[in-house]
Amino acid sequence: MPIEEVDTLVVGAGQAGVAMSEHLSQAGVPHLVLERDRIAERWRTGRWDSLVANGPAWHDRFPGREFSGDPEAFVAKEDVADYFVAYADQINAPIRTGIDVTEVRRLEGRPGFRVDTSQGVIKARNVVAATGAFQCPVIPPILPEDASITQIHSFEYRNPEQLPDGAVIVVGAGSSGVQIADELMHAGRKVILSVGPHDRPPRSYRGRDFVWWLGVLGMWDAAAPAPGTEHVTIAVSGARGGETIDFRALANAGMALVGRTESYADGVLRFAGDLVENINNGDASHLAMLEAADVYIARNGLDFPEDPEARRKLPDPNCMTNPVRELNLADAGVNSIIWATGFSQDFSWLKVDAFDDDGKPKHQRGVSSEPGIYFLGLPWQSRRGSTFIWGVWHDAKYLADQISIQRMYAQYPGPKDT
Repeated sequence: MPIEEVDTLVVGAGQAGVAMSEHLSQAGVPHLVLERDRIAERWRTGRWDSLVANGPAWHDRFPGREFSGDPEAFVAKEDVADYFVAYADQINAPIRTGIDVTEVRRLEGRPGFRVDTSQGVIKARNVVAATGAFQCPVIPPILPEDASITQIHSFEYRNPEQLPDGAVIVVGAGSSGVQIADELMHAGRKVILSVGPHDRPPRSYRGRDFVWWLGVLGMWDAAAPAPGTEHVTIAVSGARGGETIDFRALANAGMALVGRTESYADGVLRFAGDLVENINNGDASHLAMLEAADVYIARNGLDFPEDPEARRKLPDPNCMTNPVRELNLADAGVNSIIWATGFSQDFSWLKVDAFDDDGKPKHQRGVSSEPGIYFLGLPWQSRRGSTFIWGVWHDAKYLADQISIQRMYAQYPGPKDT
Protein backbone atom coordinates (compact mmCIF):
# COMPACT_ATOMS: atom_id res chain seq x y z
CA MET A 1 0.00 0.00 0.00
CA PRO A 2 1.58 3.33 -1.06
CA ILE A 3 2.39 5.86 1.65
CA GLU A 4 0.46 9.12 1.38
CA GLU A 5 2.61 12.20 0.88
CA VAL A 6 1.70 15.83 1.52
CA ASP A 7 3.63 19.07 1.48
CA THR A 8 2.46 20.32 4.89
CA LEU A 9 0.72 18.38 7.63
CA VAL A 10 -1.12 20.33 10.33
CA VAL A 11 -1.75 18.48 13.58
CA GLY A 12 -4.86 19.73 15.37
CA ALA A 13 -8.12 21.24 14.10
CA GLY A 14 -8.96 23.72 16.80
CA GLN A 15 -8.79 27.44 16.19
CA ALA A 16 -5.06 27.19 15.39
CA GLY A 17 -5.42 24.38 12.85
CA VAL A 18 -8.36 26.01 11.08
CA ALA A 19 -6.49 29.32 10.85
CA MET A 20 -3.40 27.53 9.54
CA SER A 21 -5.43 25.79 6.85
CA GLU A 22 -6.92 29.06 5.66
CA HIS A 23 -3.55 30.73 5.21
CA LEU A 24 -1.89 27.70 3.64
CA SER A 25 -4.71 27.54 1.08
CA GLN A 26 -4.34 31.23 0.31
CA ALA A 27 -0.59 30.70 -0.16
CA GLY A 28 -1.19 27.78 -2.52
CA VAL A 29 0.47 25.26 -0.18
CA PRO A 30 -0.97 21.70 -0.44
CA HIS A 31 -1.76 20.50 3.04
CA LEU A 32 -3.74 18.19 5.26
CA VAL A 33 -5.11 18.76 8.77
CA LEU A 34 -5.45 15.82 11.17
CA GLU A 35 -7.60 15.97 14.31
CA ARG A 36 -7.94 13.16 16.84
CA ASP A 37 -11.43 14.25 17.93
CA ARG A 38 -13.89 16.67 16.32
CA ILE A 39 -13.14 20.15 15.03
CA ALA A 40 -12.73 22.54 17.99
CA GLU A 41 -13.41 19.66 20.41
CA ARG A 42 -11.84 21.39 23.41
CA TRP A 43 -14.43 24.16 23.21
CA ARG A 44 -17.15 21.54 23.64
CA THR A 45 -15.77 19.07 26.15
CA GLY A 46 -12.77 20.80 27.74
CA ARG A 47 -14.70 23.62 29.38
CA TRP A 48 -17.51 24.01 31.88
CA ASP A 49 -21.16 24.14 30.81
CA SER A 50 -21.83 27.85 31.31
CA LEU A 51 -18.59 29.16 29.82
CA VAL A 52 -18.75 32.04 27.36
CA ALA A 53 -15.91 33.66 25.44
CA ASN A 54 -13.92 36.19 27.45
CA GLY A 55 -14.08 38.75 24.65
CA PRO A 56 -17.09 40.17 22.79
CA ALA A 57 -18.19 38.62 19.51
CA TRP A 58 -16.95 41.53 17.39
CA HIS A 59 -13.41 40.90 18.64
CA ASP A 60 -12.96 37.18 19.35
CA ARG A 61 -13.31 35.91 15.78
CA PHE A 62 -11.46 35.45 12.51
CA PRO A 63 -11.64 38.31 10.00
CA GLY A 64 -13.43 36.17 7.42
CA ARG A 65 -16.59 35.42 9.40
CA GLU A 66 -18.71 37.19 12.00
CA PHE A 67 -20.75 35.57 14.75
CA SER A 68 -24.48 35.87 14.34
CA GLY A 69 -26.35 38.01 16.86
CA ASP A 70 -25.22 40.91 19.00
CA PRO A 71 -21.58 41.82 18.27
CA GLU A 72 -21.18 43.02 21.88
CA ALA A 73 -22.35 39.67 23.31
CA PHE A 74 -20.07 37.02 24.83
CA VAL A 75 -20.55 33.86 22.79
CA ALA A 76 -21.40 30.54 24.47
CA LYS A 77 -18.80 27.79 24.14
CA GLU A 78 -20.94 25.52 21.91
CA ASP A 79 -21.53 28.44 19.55
CA VAL A 80 -17.77 29.06 19.41
CA ALA A 81 -17.20 25.42 18.44
CA ASP A 82 -19.96 25.62 15.82
CA TYR A 83 -18.30 28.77 14.46
CA PHE A 84 -15.06 26.91 13.75
CA VAL A 85 -16.91 23.99 12.15
CA ALA A 86 -18.71 26.45 9.87
CA TYR A 87 -15.47 28.31 9.18
CA ALA A 88 -13.67 25.11 8.19
CA ASP A 89 -16.52 24.33 5.80
CA GLN A 90 -16.46 27.89 4.43
CA ILE A 91 -12.77 27.66 3.48
CA ASN A 92 -12.99 23.99 2.38
CA ALA A 93 -10.32 23.04 4.88
CA PRO A 94 -8.90 19.54 4.18
CA ILE A 95 -9.53 18.22 7.69
CA ARG A 96 -9.71 14.55 8.67
CA THR A 97 -11.11 13.86 12.12
CA GLY A 98 -10.75 10.83 14.38
CA ILE A 99 -7.06 10.37 13.50
CA ASP A 100 -4.38 10.50 16.18
CA VAL A 101 -0.80 11.46 15.32
CA THR A 102 1.44 9.22 17.41
CA GLU A 103 4.96 10.05 16.21
CA VAL A 104 6.88 12.37 13.91
CA ARG A 105 10.50 11.67 12.90
CA ARG A 106 12.79 13.28 10.36
CA LEU A 107 13.44 11.23 7.24
CA GLU A 108 17.01 10.16 6.59
CA GLY A 109 18.73 11.40 3.44
CA ARG A 110 15.72 13.35 2.11
CA PRO A 111 13.68 16.34 3.22
CA GLY A 112 10.61 15.90 5.33
CA PHE A 113 9.21 13.72 8.08
CA ARG A 114 7.62 10.35 8.63
CA VAL A 115 4.34 10.81 10.47
CA ASP A 116 2.83 7.76 12.17
CA THR A 117 -0.90 8.01 12.77
CA SER A 118 -3.66 5.76 14.04
CA GLN A 119 -4.60 5.17 10.39
CA GLY A 120 -1.22 4.66 8.77
CA VAL A 121 1.91 6.53 7.75
CA ILE A 122 2.12 9.91 6.02
CA LYS A 123 5.22 11.61 4.68
CA ALA A 124 5.22 15.39 4.99
CA ARG A 125 7.76 17.99 4.00
CA ASN A 126 6.57 20.26 6.83
CA VAL A 127 4.69 19.63 10.07
CA VAL A 128 2.78 22.30 11.98
CA ALA A 129 2.01 21.45 15.61
CA ALA A 130 -1.29 23.31 16.08
CA THR A 131 -2.36 21.49 19.23
CA GLY A 132 -2.81 24.69 21.22
CA ALA A 133 -1.76 26.01 24.59
CA PHE A 134 -4.16 24.02 26.78
CA GLN A 135 -3.13 20.39 26.43
CA CYS A 136 -2.33 18.83 29.80
CA PRO A 137 -4.09 20.03 32.97
CA VAL A 138 -1.61 20.77 35.77
CA ILE A 139 -2.46 19.97 39.39
CA PRO A 140 0.34 20.89 41.82
CA PRO A 141 1.47 17.94 43.98
CA ILE A 142 0.15 19.46 47.20
CA LEU A 143 -2.58 17.05 48.30
CA PRO A 144 -1.99 13.31 47.87
CA GLU A 145 -4.30 11.65 45.37
CA ASP A 146 -5.64 9.36 48.10
CA ALA A 147 -6.69 12.26 50.33
CA SER A 148 -10.33 11.86 51.34
CA ILE A 149 -11.48 14.82 49.25
CA THR A 150 -12.58 15.25 45.64
CA GLN A 151 -9.90 16.92 43.53
CA ILE A 152 -10.48 17.96 39.92
CA HIS A 153 -8.89 20.38 37.50
CA SER A 154 -10.92 23.22 36.01
CA PHE A 155 -10.64 21.27 32.74
CA GLU A 156 -12.86 18.58 34.28
CA TYR A 157 -15.34 20.93 35.96
CA ARG A 158 -18.77 21.13 34.31
CA ASN A 159 -21.29 22.46 36.84
CA PRO A 160 -21.96 22.64 40.60
CA GLU A 161 -24.10 19.48 40.56
CA GLN A 162 -21.12 17.26 39.75
CA LEU A 163 -19.44 18.05 43.09
CA PRO A 164 -20.26 16.39 46.41
CA ASP A 165 -22.13 18.43 48.99
CA GLY A 166 -20.11 20.77 51.15
CA ALA A 167 -17.72 23.67 50.80
CA VAL A 168 -15.41 24.02 47.79
CA ILE A 169 -11.90 25.44 47.54
CA VAL A 170 -11.01 26.91 44.14
CA VAL A 171 -7.27 27.38 43.63
CA GLY A 172 -6.37 30.04 41.07
CA ALA A 173 -7.56 33.60 40.50
CA GLY A 174 -7.35 33.78 36.73
CA SER A 175 -10.41 33.90 34.52
CA SER A 176 -11.29 30.22 34.96
CA GLY A 177 -10.87 30.11 38.73
CA VAL A 178 -12.81 33.32 39.38
CA GLN A 179 -15.69 32.39 37.09
CA ILE A 180 -16.02 28.89 38.54
CA ALA A 181 -15.85 30.20 42.11
CA ASP A 182 -18.50 32.81 41.31
CA GLU A 183 -20.79 30.20 39.72
CA LEU A 184 -20.46 27.93 42.75
CA MET A 185 -21.24 30.79 45.13
CA HIS A 186 -24.34 31.72 43.13
CA ALA A 187 -25.38 28.05 43.35
CA GLY A 188 -25.40 28.36 47.15
CA ARG A 189 -22.06 26.72 47.89
CA LYS A 190 -19.62 27.94 50.49
CA VAL A 191 -16.56 28.88 48.41
CA ILE A 192 -12.97 29.56 49.39
CA LEU A 193 -10.89 31.14 46.63
CA SER A 194 -7.09 30.88 46.74
CA VAL A 195 -5.84 34.09 45.12
CA GLY A 196 -2.40 34.27 43.53
CA PRO A 197 -0.75 37.05 41.48
CA HIS A 198 -3.07 38.41 38.80
CA ASP A 199 -3.94 41.38 36.62
CA ARG A 200 -7.45 42.76 37.04
CA PRO A 201 -8.48 44.80 34.00
CA PRO A 202 -11.80 46.62 33.81
CA ARG A 203 -14.34 44.63 31.81
CA SER A 204 -15.20 47.94 30.17
CA TYR A 205 -14.25 51.56 30.76
CA ARG A 206 -15.82 54.73 29.47
CA GLY A 207 -18.00 52.83 27.04
CA ARG A 208 -15.38 50.48 25.54
CA ASP A 209 -14.54 46.86 26.37
CA PHE A 210 -11.08 46.15 27.73
CA VAL A 211 -10.13 44.21 24.58
CA TRP A 212 -10.56 47.48 22.67
CA TRP A 213 -8.38 49.29 25.17
CA LEU A 214 -5.68 46.64 24.91
CA GLY A 215 -5.77 47.13 21.14
CA VAL A 216 -5.56 50.93 20.93
CA LEU A 217 -2.98 51.05 23.72
CA GLY A 218 -0.78 48.54 21.86
CA MET A 219 -0.89 46.05 24.72
CA TRP A 220 -2.06 43.08 22.63
CA ASP A 221 1.14 43.39 20.61
CA ALA A 222 3.52 43.24 23.56
CA ALA A 223 6.23 40.79 22.47
CA ALA A 224 6.93 39.32 25.91
CA PRO A 225 5.57 39.57 29.45
CA ALA A 226 7.08 42.23 31.65
CA PRO A 227 9.85 40.91 33.93
CA GLY A 228 8.38 39.21 36.99
CA THR A 229 4.92 38.79 35.44
CA GLU A 230 5.50 35.53 33.57
CA HIS A 231 3.08 33.66 35.84
CA VAL A 232 0.52 36.44 36.34
CA THR A 233 -2.95 35.54 35.09
CA ILE A 234 -5.79 37.82 34.00
CA ALA A 235 -8.98 37.92 36.04
CA VAL A 236 -11.73 38.85 33.59
CA SER A 237 -15.17 37.44 32.84
CA GLY A 238 -17.81 37.50 30.13
CA ALA A 239 -20.39 35.89 32.42
CA ARG A 240 -23.78 37.60 32.86
CA GLY A 241 -23.05 39.92 29.95
CA GLY A 242 -19.54 40.77 31.15
CA GLU A 243 -18.44 42.33 34.40
CA THR A 244 -15.31 43.57 36.09
CA ILE A 245 -13.89 41.13 38.64
CA ASP A 246 -13.74 42.73 42.10
CA PHE A 247 -12.37 40.43 44.80
CA ARG A 248 -13.61 42.67 47.62
CA ALA A 249 -17.11 42.50 46.16
CA LEU A 250 -16.88 38.71 45.97
CA ALA A 251 -15.83 38.59 49.62
CA ASN A 252 -18.70 40.89 50.62
CA ALA A 253 -21.06 38.51 48.82
CA GLY A 254 -19.86 35.63 50.97
CA MET A 255 -16.77 34.20 49.28
CA ALA A 256 -13.77 33.57 51.54
CA LEU A 257 -10.43 34.68 50.10
CA VAL A 258 -7.04 33.21 51.03
CA GLY A 259 -3.53 33.52 49.65
CA ARG A 260 -1.69 31.09 47.39
CA THR A 261 -2.11 27.44 48.36
CA GLU A 262 1.28 26.26 49.65
CA SER A 263 1.17 22.94 51.47
CA TYR A 264 -0.93 20.23 53.09
CA ALA A 265 -0.41 17.93 56.06
CA ASP A 266 -2.66 15.97 58.44
CA GLY A 267 -5.86 17.31 56.95
CA VAL A 268 -4.74 20.95 57.08
CA LEU A 269 -4.22 23.12 54.01
CA ARG A 270 -1.83 26.05 54.42
CA PHE A 271 -1.77 29.31 52.49
CA ALA A 272 0.87 31.95 51.82
CA GLY A 273 0.61 35.33 53.51
CA ASP A 274 0.34 37.13 50.16
CA LEU A 275 -3.41 37.67 49.81
CA VAL A 276 -3.39 41.42 50.47
CA GLU A 277 -0.32 41.93 48.28
CA ASN A 278 -1.85 39.99 45.40
CA ILE A 279 -5.14 41.88 45.56
CA ASN A 280 -3.40 45.25 45.87
CA ASN A 281 -1.17 44.47 42.90
CA GLY A 282 -4.25 43.50 40.92
CA ASP A 283 -5.81 46.83 41.89
CA ALA A 284 -2.68 48.62 40.70
CA SER A 285 -2.92 46.93 37.29
CA HIS A 286 -6.59 47.96 37.13
CA LEU A 287 -5.81 51.59 37.90
CA ALA A 288 -2.86 51.64 35.49
CA MET A 289 -5.13 50.69 32.61
CA LEU A 290 -7.66 53.34 33.59
CA GLU A 291 -4.92 55.97 33.65
CA ALA A 292 -3.55 54.86 30.28
CA ALA A 293 -7.06 54.98 28.83
CA ASP A 294 -7.64 58.49 30.18
CA VAL A 295 -4.38 59.67 28.62
CA TYR A 296 -5.38 58.13 25.28
CA ILE A 297 -8.80 59.82 25.41
CA ALA A 298 -7.30 63.23 26.19
CA ARG A 299 -4.56 62.91 23.58
CA ASN A 300 -7.06 62.02 20.86
CA GLY A 301 -9.76 64.46 21.92
CA LEU A 302 -12.39 61.73 22.31
CA ASP A 303 -15.79 62.48 23.81
CA PHE A 304 -16.15 59.34 25.91
CA PRO A 305 -18.45 59.33 28.97
CA GLU A 306 -16.92 59.65 32.42
CA ASP A 307 -16.85 56.47 34.54
CA PRO A 308 -16.23 57.36 38.21
CA GLU A 309 -17.48 53.95 39.39
CA ALA A 310 -14.46 52.30 37.75
CA ARG A 311 -12.21 53.71 40.52
CA ARG A 312 -14.55 52.91 43.38
CA LYS A 313 -12.80 50.79 45.98
CA LEU A 314 -14.71 48.83 48.59
CA PRO A 315 -13.35 48.54 52.14
CA ASP A 316 -11.11 45.57 52.76
CA PRO A 317 -13.22 42.60 53.92
CA ASN A 318 -12.43 40.64 57.06
CA CYS A 319 -10.66 37.91 55.08
CA MET A 320 -8.10 40.56 54.03
CA THR A 321 -7.72 42.30 57.39
CA ASN A 322 -7.54 38.97 59.21
CA PRO A 323 -6.22 36.57 56.58
CA VAL A 324 -6.52 32.82 57.14
CA ARG A 325 -3.18 31.03 56.84
CA GLU A 326 -4.35 27.46 57.42
CA LEU A 327 -7.59 25.53 57.18
CA ASN A 328 -8.63 22.18 58.60
CA LEU A 329 -10.61 20.82 55.68
CA ALA A 330 -12.86 18.54 57.71
CA ASP A 331 -13.69 21.24 60.27
CA ALA A 332 -14.49 23.68 57.44
CA GLY A 333 -16.71 21.13 55.69
CA VAL A 334 -14.58 21.19 52.55
CA ASN A 335 -15.24 18.16 50.36
CA SER A 336 -13.96 19.42 47.00
CA ILE A 337 -10.99 21.25 45.55
CA ILE A 338 -10.95 22.63 42.01
CA TRP A 339 -7.47 23.37 40.69
CA ALA A 340 -7.63 26.23 38.19
CA THR A 341 -3.86 26.06 37.90
CA GLY A 342 -3.24 26.06 34.17
CA PHE A 343 -1.88 23.64 31.62
CA SER A 344 1.36 22.23 30.31
CA GLN A 345 2.11 21.18 26.77
CA ASP A 346 2.78 17.67 25.48
CA PHE A 347 4.92 17.37 22.38
CA SER A 348 6.20 13.86 23.18
CA TRP A 349 4.98 12.72 19.75
CA LEU A 350 7.44 15.09 18.06
CA LYS A 351 10.72 13.14 17.96
CA VAL A 352 12.73 16.02 16.50
CA ASP A 353 15.42 18.44 17.64
CA ALA A 354 13.07 21.33 18.37
CA PHE A 355 13.09 21.51 22.18
CA ASP A 356 15.29 22.87 24.93
CA ASP A 357 16.43 20.93 28.00
CA ASP A 358 13.10 21.64 29.72
CA GLY A 359 11.11 20.27 26.79
CA LYS A 360 9.90 23.67 25.64
CA PRO A 361 9.81 24.47 21.92
CA LYS A 362 12.84 26.31 20.56
CA HIS A 363 11.36 28.71 18.05
CA GLN A 364 11.09 32.26 16.80
CA ARG A 365 7.48 33.29 16.17
CA GLY A 366 6.61 29.61 15.72
CA VAL A 367 9.43 28.74 13.30
CA SER A 368 11.32 26.06 15.18
CA SER A 369 15.01 25.26 15.37
CA GLU A 370 14.27 22.06 13.41
CA PRO A 371 13.79 23.02 9.74
CA GLY A 372 10.32 22.05 8.58
CA ILE A 373 8.75 21.98 12.06
CA TYR A 374 6.44 24.82 13.06
CA PHE A 375 4.41 25.61 16.19
CA LEU A 376 1.12 27.47 16.38
CA GLY A 377 -0.97 28.52 19.37
CA LEU A 378 1.87 28.82 21.89
CA PRO A 379 1.52 31.39 24.69
CA TRP A 380 3.33 34.57 23.70
CA GLN A 381 4.28 32.99 20.38
CA SER A 382 4.65 36.40 18.80
CA ARG A 383 2.63 38.67 21.10
CA ARG A 384 0.36 38.80 24.09
CA GLY A 385 -2.64 37.91 21.96
CA SER A 386 -1.17 34.74 20.41
CA THR A 387 -3.43 32.30 22.28
CA PHE A 388 -6.58 34.31 21.52
CA ILE A 389 -8.78 33.52 18.52
CA TRP A 390 -7.80 36.58 16.49
CA GLY A 391 -4.15 36.36 17.59
CA VAL A 392 -3.65 32.78 16.42
CA TRP A 393 -5.08 33.79 13.01
CA HIS A 394 -2.33 36.39 12.56
CA ASP A 395 0.38 33.99 13.75
CA ALA A 396 -0.88 31.40 11.24
CA LYS A 397 -0.49 33.90 8.42
CA TYR A 398 3.14 34.48 9.37
CA LEU A 399 3.88 30.74 9.41
CA ALA A 400 2.17 30.21 6.07
CA ASP A 401 4.35 32.96 4.61
CA GLN A 402 7.48 31.26 5.97
CA ILE A 403 6.46 27.89 4.57
CA SER A 404 5.69 29.48 1.22
CA ILE A 405 9.12 31.14 1.14
CA GLN A 406 10.86 27.82 1.80
CA ARG A 407 8.79 26.17 -0.94
CA MET A 408 9.96 28.83 -3.38
CA TYR A 409 13.61 28.11 -2.63
CA ALA A 410 13.10 24.33 -2.72
CA GLN A 411 11.37 24.52 -6.11
CA TYR A 412 14.00 26.74 -7.74
CA PRO A 413 15.49 24.61 -10.55
CA GLY A 414 18.87 26.29 -10.53
CA PRO A 415 20.59 28.22 -13.33
CA LYS A 416 20.00 26.98 -16.84
CA ASP A 417 22.94 25.69 -18.88
CA THR A 418 24.05 28.10 -21.56
